[in-house]
Amino acid sequence: MNLLTVNNLSSGYGRIPVLEGVQFHVAEAEFLGVLGHNGMGKSTLLKTLMGVLPATAGATRLQDTDITRLPSHMRARMGMGYVPQGRGIFPGLSVLDNLRFSAKANPGRSMDVEEILNEYPRLKPLAGRPGGALSGGEQQLLALARALVARPRLLLLDEPTEGIQPSIIDEIVDKLKDIRERLGLAIVLVEQNIDFIRQLSDRVLLIHKGTIKRALQPDELTDESVLDHFT
Repeated sequence: MNLLTVNNLSSGYGRIPVLEGVQFHVAEAEFLGVLGHNGMGKSTLLKTLMGVLPATAGATRLQDTDITRLPSHMRARMGMGYVPQGRGIFPGLSVLDNLRFSAKANPGRSMDVEEILNEYPRLKPLAGRPGGALSGGEQQLLALARALVARPRLLLLDEPTEGIQPSIIDEIVDKLKDIRERLGLAIVLVEQNIDFIRQLSDRVLLIHKGTIKRALQPDELTDESVLDHFT
């Protein structure tokens, strides 16, 4: 069963079009990768799916509900989580208060904050530290934990490896595999890191100049001739 269905979706910034006629689906518990260079529309796609940017054409459905015109907070309450590029944490709030904020913003769905901290041993001893004082990798883990507090059914991840040290990238890979297997979570991952996206994805979409050019199996990402025109 499809959890998310995207039909002829277009979007942009004011009069500047970015996405045009984007069409794909995400099945329940599927991990879908979206790969492409900077400026090809990857972040715009996630912002439009989450309602941060309005769609200018097309439709988006979450299971049987048309969410094309719904604001972000309503999509979150329906089970969509979003970790933006740059993480989007509150730097002046402690780790614990960042998690509490997410819990209060999603009443009725949220996990116990202490429970989620127990799942992140790297973050637990940092609970009282301001988010802005964490390393880039620790901030990314906090952003992921904060999104998961609300028990999403679908998680949108934008460039989670950007500026992250390799040891924490490995930790993020393990955490994403764990939450998908344990929670049955569907994930849309936007990335430029080919190895990262290949390790995690069931399918990979190649995006170029705001359109989806083709879908690949993860093992096809080792073929440089396939990628040359799109990444």
